[in-house]
This record gives sequence, structure tokens and C-alpha cells, in this order.
Amino acid sequence: MILAVDVGTTSLKAGVFGPEGLPVSRAEVPVHLSDREDPLHHEADPNNWLGALGLAAAQLEVSRLRDLEAVVISGNGPTLVPVGAGGQPLGFAMTWMDRRGVEEATLVGEATGRYVDPTFYLPKAYWIYRHRRSLYERARWFMTCPEFVAFYLSGTAVTVLPGEGFKPYMWTEEVVRRLGMEPAKFPPFVRPGERIGRVRRKSEEVLGIPAGVPVYAGGPDFIMTLLGTASVIPGRACDRAGTSEGINLCSSRPLEDPRLLCLPHPVEGLHNISGIVSTSGKALEWFKNSSGRRGLDYESLFEEVCEVPAGARGLLFLPYLAGERSPLWDPYARGCFVGLTMNHGRKEMTRAVVEAVGFAIRDVIEVMGENALAVEELRVTGGQARSPVWNQVKADITGKRILVPESLDSELLGDACVGLYAMGRHHSLAEAAERVVRIRKTYTPTPRLAAMYGSLFELYRQSYRGLKEVFAGLARIPMQEEP
Repeated sequence: MILAVDVGTTSLKAGVFGPEGLPVSRAEVPVHLSDREDPLHHEADPNNWLGALGLAAAQLEVSRLRDLEAVVISGNGPTLVPVGAGGQPLGFAMTWMDRRGVEEATLVGEATGRYVDPTFYLPKAYWIYRHRRSLYERARWFMTCPEFVAFYLSGTAVTVLPGEGFKPYMWTEEVVRRLGMEPAKFPPFVRPGERIGRVRRKSEEVLGIPAGVPVYAGGPDFIMTLLGTASVIPGRACDRAGTSEGINLCSSRPLEDPRLLCLPHPVEGLHNISGIVSTSGKALEWFKNSSGRRGLDYESLFEEVCEVPAGARGLLFLPYLAGERSPLWDPYARGCFVGLTMNHGRKEMTRAVVEAVGFAIRDVIEVMGENALAVEELRVTGGQARSPVWNQVKADITGKRILVPESLDSELLGDACVGLYAMGRHHSLAEAAERVVRIRKTYTPTPRLAAMYGSLFELYRQSYRGLKEVFAGLARIPMQEEP
């Protein structure tokens, strides 16, 4: 048996998988972000993750699993946790959505000679170094999200490096020194599938996970999703559809376009061409709550969406509620409705938010196409994949087939693949993924909607270009204190 754990932005998921990678049981516990007024600050309490893991382990009755052979942990990235010498988190973690380190990202970029986004790990650590020096001095380690949980279980501090090419997106000793920081505060690198240690007795007493069980390195959630959707063949792309949206294309060749990330693939010799949409599912959640329907279930919400024709009667939404990453890389971008009239109401606005996610995905795919990288299909996973309406909207807007795997918890399934590989059940990560992943349903584009959505997509792009300077100007206006 394998215990797979994935720490998300809004929930911690855990699952028990059998020796063939088939799911046995599953648990999900909410986690939350801290409340901050500043739109660039997005933090989370690492102790909240540990509490959620304890609840999930209890729901799964992990303490009774005497045949548990492995624990594999993945989580949201790039999220950074400052950890004290005693192993305790020092305050809140700076999550992947946090973009306060704009100036630090520029300085890190100058040190590395390449573009660095404020959401990356090193700008966050450098921001702490420059603006919270006492916190920096107290920190023994700067850890990523899943590695902090693995550290609590095993007592061993590591950073999972999926491949050598990931170092520029994380840190190198040379750059850390050049910035004036101490490399010793950054844990050593290990690869997915390497054994970190074993569950400590102390952790068993708190979380209920049996002591002595090996803890293996998992990695960032998007890496596990590549495995958990079997996006291990060039042309296959996965759509990590949840709070944010990650489009990850498996490619046989690299890409140098700065609008997208070119990362190593967990399968040796392949590349992961990646584009990240900062707020997708989070945008719909925001609008649902802000429009007075906090208690409304999503099934009823999508029934409303179906009452509005495709195109939302000429209404667009820009889903940049936490800035935007790919392909804009604009920390000042903001969300807005474009084209509101007296004929538009809440239902049209809801559909516009749903369609905006499709346009944001297409924006990424179009850049891939401009570089002669073909996306043959999108394997969608995560919470959004449960919605037939949203899957069809994505197919219609992108013009790509949407494939839905049997298991929508791709991060957990990817963890299971890593566990099976680590225990010698498969010869490679790719083999494990191909054996374990199965497709349940396919959505195909509606031909009659292609022209209409093509025109709306161009207007979507133009809307951002026209408002870019407005967004930057709004960011420069000082915030007023509450009366």
C-alpha cells in the first residue's frame, strides 16, 4: 500500500493506493489562505497543512494499515516556508500566488541573467532577507510546501529537484551567495523517488501515520500531474484545472520563448513546456461568493451557465485576480468585465467567468503553436474536470479534444506512480504512468462555435493590451486605511 498526499491551495488530498496503482480510499480536508488586504500578499499557515494531514490520515484509518510500504508527498509550488532550528514554521508561508517580491525578482534575474518571476522561490527568500531580516536570521531552512510536510514526518530537510534544468527556477549556491544569503539555509536537492527517511515516532503520535514507513520524495504538484495523466508522450498536454490552471505540454524539444516556461520533464530526454494561469477555479469561486451565492453548489451554478448562449451575449472577463503568469507575466494585471450593458446580468457574468478560463488556456496554447509545438490533446484533471459543461466550453474555445481520466486526483496518482517506481515495481516513471492511467471520457470541439470563439479570443487579447497601463497605474495608487 502507498499513502499519497498532495497539499493544495484550498484542500489537502490524501489517498491509499494498492500495489497496482489502483485507488483504495480517498480523503480531502479543507485548508485555507490567510486574510490579507494587500492583493500581492498571499500566505498560508503550514500548521494548517499538518492539521489537515492528521484529519485525512484519521479518515483513511492509516494507523491500521500494517501493509503500508511508502508515503509520497507532493504540493503546491512555488510556495516557500521559513523553518526554525527546532523544525517549527516561522510564521506564514509565502504561497505560489504571492507576488510581493517584484523588485527582488528583478534583482535575482540580473544575478541569473534570465527572467525570474516574483512567484519563484528565490525572490521570496530574498524578499524576506531584505524586508524581514530578523525572520531571515532565525530561519534554519527555507523549504518548499511538500518538503516541509515530508520534513515533519521524517526529520530530514531536502528539496525535490525534478531535473537539473529546474535549478534556475529554484536556486543555485552561486546565485544565493551573490545575493548575500547563506546557501546552508537551502536544503540539499534530491530527485523524485529518492528515499528521504522514515516516519518518526513523534509524527506517528501526532498524525497517526505508522512509524518506520519510508518517506519518498514526490515533488511539485505539476510534476506529479504529468505522471498522473500519463502526459509522457510528445503532443500530450495536461490541464491542471483547480484553483489555478497549469497547461503542461510534453515536448521532444525545448522552447526559448520567454512567455512560457521550458522545464525538464520527469522523463529523461523530454521537456515540459508550461504555462500557468494564476486564478481560474479561484475566479469562479470569487464571483460566486461576491455575487451573494456563497452557499450555492456548483452543479446549480453550471445550470445557470447553460441558460446563457455561448459567448455570454458578447461579455468578456479577464481572470487576472492575482496578477497573471503565462503568457503575460504581469504582477499588476487585474480582473475585470469588458462589455457590460443593461442586457447583462448575473448569469451572463457567470458564463463569462467560465469562458475566461478557456480563453486563458487558449492564450497559452496559441503561444505554443507559434513556436511550432502542437498540442494534440488536453488531459484535464482536478475539480473542474468533474464539470461536463466546463470541459465542453474548454474544448469549444481551444479547439482541442479534452480527455478526462478515470482518476481526477492526478497529483495523488502521480505520487502513486513515484511510489511504485521507487519500490521497483516499474522500470521507469513513464512505464508506471502508462500502466496506471486510464481515460474515462473525451469531449470534442463544436465546429459551429469555432468562428465566434475565435473572434472573442482576439478581443480578449486586445482587452488586456488596452488595459495594461491602467492596471499598472492602479497598482501605484497607495492603499487607504480602513475608516
